[in-house]
Amino acid sequence: MTFDIDMIKKVYERYPERIAAARQIVGKPLTLSEKILYTHLWEGNATKVHERGNSYVDFAPDRVAMQDATAQMALLQFMQAGKAKVAVPSTAHADHLIQARIGAEADLQEGINKNSEVFNFLSSVCDKYGIGFWKPGAGIIHQVVLENYAFPGGMMIGTDSHTVNAGGLGMVAIGVGGADAVDVMAGMAWELKMPKLIGVKLTGKMSGWTSAKDVILKVAGILTVKGGTGCIVEYFGEGAESLSATGKGTICNMGAEIGATTSTFGYDDSMRRYLAATGRQDVVDAADKIAEHLTGDAEVYANPEQYFDQLIEINLSELAPHLNGPFTPDLATPVSEFRAKAEANGWPLEVEWALIGSCTNSSYEDLSRAASIVEDAVAKGVKPKAILGINPGSEQVKFTAERDGFLDSFRKFENARIFTNACGPCIGQWDREGAEKGEKNSIIHSFNRNFAKRADGNPNTHAFVASPEMVAAIAISGRLDFNPITDTLTNESGEQIKLNEPQGFELPAKGFAVDDNGYQAPSADGSSVVVNVSPTSDRLQLLEEFPAWDGKNITGARLLIKAFGKCTTDHISMAGPWLKYRGHLDNISNNMLIGAVNAFNMETNKVKNVLTAEYGEVPAVQRAYKAAGVPSIVVGDQNYGEGSSREHAAMEPRHLGVKAVLVKSFARIHETNLKKQGMLGLTFANEADYDKILEDDVINFLDLDQFAPGKQLTLEFIHADGTKDIIIANHTYNDQQIDWFKAGSALNLIKQQEKN
Repeated sequence: MTFDIDMIKKVYERYPERIAAARQIVGKPLTLSEKILYTHLWEGNATKVHERGNSYVDFAPDRVAMQDATAQMALLQFMQAGKAKVAVPSTAHADHLIQARIGAEADLQEGINKNSEVFNFLSSVCDKYGIGFWKPGAGIIHQVVLENYAFPGGMMIGTDSHTVNAGGLGMVAIGVGGADAVDVMAGMAWELKMPKLIGVKLTGKMSGWTSAKDVILKVAGILTVKGGTGCIVEYFGEGAESLSATGKGTICNMGAEIGATTSTFGYDDSMRRYLAATGRQDVVDAADKIAEHLTGDAEVYANPEQYFDQLIEINLSELAPHLNGPFTPDLATPVSEFRAKAEANGWPLEVEWALIGSCTNSSYEDLSRAASIVEDAVAKGVKPKAILGINPGSEQVKFTAERDGFLDSFRKFENARIFTNACGPCIGQWDREGAEKGEKNSIIHSFNRNFAKRADGNPNTHAFVASPEMVAAIAISGRLDFNPITDTLTNESGEQIKLNEPQGFELPAKGFAVDDNGYQAPSADGSSVVVNVSPTSDRLQLLEEFPAWDGKNITGARLLIKAFGKCTTDHISMAGPWLKYRGHLDNISNNMLIGAVNAFNMETNKVKNVLTAEYGEVPAVQRAYKAAGVPSIVVGDQNYGEGSSREHAAMEPRHLGVKAVLVKSFARIHETNLKKQGMLGLTFANEADYDKILEDDVINFLDLDQFAPGKQLTLEFIHADGTKDIIIANHTYNDQQIDWFKAGSALNLIKQQEKN
């Protein structure tokens, strides 16, 4: 079944004319990224060149996807927009709120029992507003999107940073905050700064223990967690064509870990095979008619240095398996070098848990390759040392893998656990026994992120990222420094054996199968559907408008926290047990910045309340400032807001009265989220000024009343001893974004425009 085939055909029908217009305007061969961007301009045919890294551009995405944790806030905002139905095809997916503990069936039922209020809310909102709803257990949003909705040459946005996974089928798919999704669902243009382009030329072909995961682990090591910020990464070359569609998806998925706007691949035979296997031959037929437009021009790929802002080349024939981590996904180490590096750094080498799944690596191909390692070990009489946990990507993947015996392969290990088709441990939804002890330990997983405390809540858990087959091998050995290419294992007979290289299947030979994929279609007319939100609920809360700016300078502000070092959205608004409050802004605001390190005492969740001169928890101190009418600001370091797209990290400080966030640099999505919620997101003109800010400072904005595009802002920091520092701040607000600030939020402006 192909969803929205008529929409897809309409997109393809306009491609030739819009590509021709873009080619004439740009005056040179086009990359795939440029083709997709220029064919999705809000204005229609291109009339001017949009400067990479500088021009703000209005786009018209084809569809929207939301996961349950972020969909709550996005849909609560959409309910305020005054629309009867979404303007573009949209879906919500219940995948974040199911905790991994015992196993699939028990955990799914427990998740439904605990979250029924939220699931019922999402089901009814989707039914009312024409949104497809994928029920709990249906699968992880990005795998479900790849199986059902992604199509070559399309543009979509999603309220999750790993929306970029759909690049595996040749989309420009971008993670956004819920307010951006509301714009598109409400039929409005979606704004994005024209991305720069990074080209990654893949030559050769992988073999042995190397997999698609190792491509992005290598790229992350090259570019670091912020090297892709403001860029689209476009993969091409013979090596790219040799990869499966789900392998491409894995690479694009982890592009979020380098800060990239998105990543993508040109349309090729692997995409044709995957689309056909997932019941979308009609998409293949339509795409084939314009195939030349669904990949970069030949001249671009022949002379890439002339068309990309940065070029990376990787020979897949020489690429080695990698382990990335701990605590950051860009610390890349080839497996052959890992033992020495781990010993030098004191990383625990014994592994108790090894986890396969998440939106990054939970496809049929991934499970089949990992299962082959397990089967080989069993046949050779080797018992696993670590617990192996599996999260299939979707009910379709699980059903087919069960039919074809792969899940039974995993069950041959007594301590293997098959979890629900959901995110589970990858986003902190894991009730790991003993994690509360806080013991130093290591785990390995095929997930995308490995920030401290992310998987199990223990800050001393060293999490390492690898391919599913490497995870399986390390689970068997029980040691991080096991290199399956060179090392042997001792079997039950005392013999030394080597594991065979992984073998797998790109697609199921018998085709995919599923009894119930978990999809709920919306009512054709949802006008009579009632959406109930109890005023006494601690899980859901209807939103109130944020106050508009009074047009005056902010004066007498105090410093809430000066965050030291890495401050991701996990630090600003933790997931894990806090996910249950994602639909209740006031309750979830009690986790605001509790993971950030205070630069003045190097502790978390302990900041000075200047009203009492005592130290308290960050949310409590900020609530005291709000009650007293005292404005406040947050100061941060590099790449502030790295990680998830969760807009709660912007909405919580806005709700509690923080006026501005001043940092050395922002992650793209978080900066946009701050703007959408009517916050000031500013950067130091001189990064060294970060050191001038002191705990007891009084802060005055001297020229906010002259807020304008391209004009720096001046802040006065008056220290406790009476001395002061004048700090210049940069911003990237354009006229429309300044209007959001003036109105109090982008949503406020939408409502004002609806009334007019």
